[in-house]
Amino acid sequence: GVSIVGLLVTTLAIVGSSNAVNLTDGLDGLAIGCTLIVTFVFIIFTYIAGNKIMAEYLRVPYVEGAGELTVFCAAMVGAGLGFLWYNCHPAEVFMGDTGSLALGGVLGVIAVLIHQPFVLVIAGGVFVLEAISVLIQTGW
Repeated sequence: GVSIVGLLVTTLAIVGSSNAVNLTDGLDGLAIGCTLIVTFVFIIFTYIAGNKIMAEYLRVPYVEGAGELTVFCAAMVGAGLGFLWYNCHPAEVFMGDTGSLALGGVLGVIAVLIHQPFVLVIAGGVFVLEAISVLIQTGW
């Protein structure tokens, strides 16, 4: 069955990461640059989580089919690098809310699928700090 705690962690990971990436998208190249870093970390984790021998050796939960997410993450890195070329200062293209919310949501979904939502918090530290900063600034 599905536990209440698992449901809360899943919801928080997806909604939180989606909004955190959106809040970070205020400077040329910042959101996509940080997204590339997190996605590269997820390439490593999805490969390990999808390989039973490596997962057991590194004590990471084995997730059947997670190896396919490695290809998806690699595609995200490729697309992100292409976007970053035009999003660096001076930016010619902007991501907007649609892009930043979608990228953040995808990062949250990947973290939940490989059972590593706290890796998202650590690897996406810039997103977390930016979200906390915005909450503090708007709360005062």
